[in-house]
Amino acid sequence: MTTTSEPPTGTHRTGTNLDSACASVPVEIARTDSKASLLLAFDGVVLAGLAGLADKKWPLPAQIGGGIAALLLIAAAVLLLLVVRPDLGSRRRTVQEGFPLWARLDEDELLAVMSRDTRLPRTKALSQIAVRKYRLLARAIDTILAALGLLLIAAALAAFA
Repeated sequence: MTTTSEPPTGTHRTGTNLDSACASVPVEIARTDSKASLLLAFDGVVLAGLAGLADKKWPLPAQIGGGIAALLLIAAAVLLLLVVRPDLGSRRRTVQEGFPLWARLDEDELLAVMSRDTRLPRTKALSQIAVRKYRLLARAIDTILAALGLLLIAAALAAFA
């Protein structure tokens, strides 16, 4: 009877997939943070431009449209800040994986956790963070697009007034 140290094919594939997932999800999280940072800068430039135009005399419909657009841009900035905000858990939800968990453990508990294969819960926890960030990013982009549409309408109203 021959013994082998090779895991069965399915187990090897699962391990490879878990390794790949553990490596790829943090990359997705970093992508959302990078996109949010760029959009925050864009948002800030547009808001600064609006602030520079605030002292001009505009027709009332253009003022209303510009004001609503500014509020939308501020809302988008809040959404983008939530994208880049670290997720360390809350009073209602404790993070069960990664460094927020490790910080709460004593040395023996940490050794016990480190002796287990945590790729599956880590992948799940990080994937949930990534999905939340992408949803917030999508909402922020939609909000910015709505604000830009209102600004175009306000500019057209001002031009034809």
